[in-house]
Amino acid sequence: MSRFFGEIRQLGYVVHDIEAAINYWSTTLGVGPWFYNPKVPIKNYTYHGESHEPHNSVALANSGFVQVELIQTRNDVPSMYRDFQQAGRTGLQHVAYWTSHYDADLARLLQQGFKPVMSGEVGENGRFIYFDTEYHPGTVIELSEVAGPKGKMFDLIRRSSEGWDGSNPVRPFPDLGTL
Repeated sequence: MSRFFGEIRQLGYVVHDIEAAINYWSTTLGVGPWFYNPKVPIKNYTYHGESHEPHNSVALANSGFVQVELIQTRNDVPSMYRDFQQAGRTGLQHVAYWTSHYDADLARLLQQGFKPVMSGEVGENGRFIYFDTEYHPGTVIELSEVAGPKGKMFDLIRRSSEGWDGSNPVRPFPDLGTL
C-alpha cells in the first residue's frame, strides 16, 4: 500500500491488439472474465488543457483485488497512451488509485505539486485524472472516482472474477445507466 495514495486498485496496460491481449490474459494467465468496450464514451476529455475526442477500446478484469485494464487507442488523438506508444513502449503505463472523495483527493494532490496532464469522465461520478509523474515507464498515476455507477461496475467486475471457470471470457461493459 502507498502511504500517499492508499492501495493500488488498477494496473493499466497499453497494447497494440486488445483482442490478442484479452486472449493472452484469459487463456495463458487465467485472468477474467473481461468486460470489453470497443469505444469507451469519454466526456470532457482534455490533454494538456485542450479538448479532444478520443476513441479508445478498453477491457477490464480483476485478479483478486487488483483490476487489470487493457487499453488500445483507435485514433491519433493526443493522449498519454499515444505518447507511451510513440516512445516505443507497450505494457504497464499507469497505476490507478480509486476514490470516493475525488475533489478532496485532487485538491490534496495538486497542493502537493502534482501536474495534471489528461482527464475526463466516464459516466456519472466517473471522473479521472492522470498526472505527469512518469519518472519510470509504467508509473503514471491516475486518480479515478468510483462514487457512482462506475464504482458499481468495478464491483461487478471484481465479483465476476471470483471463482471464474474460464467460460464466457469476453463480455460487454454493463450499461452504467442501469447500475
